[in-house]
Amino acid sequence: MGRKIYGIVVAGGSGSRMGGNLPKQFMELCGVPVLQRTLETMSEAVPGITLLTVLPRIHFQTWKDLCAEHNFSCPHILVPGGMTRFLSVRNALGKVPDGAVAIVHDGVRPFVSQSLVRKMLDRMQTCRALIPVLPVTDTLRYADSSVEKVVDRSLFVSVQTPQMFWSEDLKAAYSMPYETRFTDDASVVQAYGVPLETIEGERFNIKLTTPEDLVFAKAILSLRRP
Repeated sequence: MGRKIYGIVVAGGSGSRMGGNLPKQFMELCGVPVLQRTLETMSEAVPGITLLTVLPRIHFQTWKDLCAEHNFSCPHILVPGGMTRFLSVRNALGKVPDGAVAIVHDGVRPFVSQSLVRKMLDRMQTCRALIPVLPVTDTLRYADSSVEKVVDRSLFVSVQTPQMFWSEDLKAAYSMPYETRFTDDASVVQAYGVPLETIEGERFNIKLTTPEDLVFAKAILSLRRP
């Protein structure tokens, strides 16, 4: 691919739903911080990638201390996060040039496979915006239990990261004012008018949000061990 690759790893959350004093991106899974696992996967999947790690500024030193403790030396640039995910990504885009591929990935999705990242980059040679999705398998109902209308789950998919875009498209989209409908990067880009394509995601590419997710994460790691 002729375009340079920039990876924005968003880890600006406080981890309030996870509980505890340590934000979830810094929690250890079998002795390795979650964020370290994520960055290692992205770095190994795309040699030469420029990684931008978005963190709350107050946790810059926390992360630097963890890197030293775990001898983690993967090159990456720290970017201060904003009050929202939207602002955090916008901050990182200030360091991304036009004419590149911008990959945006959740720092707390450490189990994305290198093969998915590479497959997506291959597709980016022929499209401008690409996201991984999975079919919805649970029955869907309206939150208002009095509504009897059946929800056709075949019309819906669940969306994951990484999400990939031509950087000039993503930067232009993020120049728009924030709206509540912007729940991920794809929704921002689509609102700007860029055509969006999808690729099959991965069941193990879970986002660590609650304490129960850590149980699943440890099970995934046990399956991956030789």
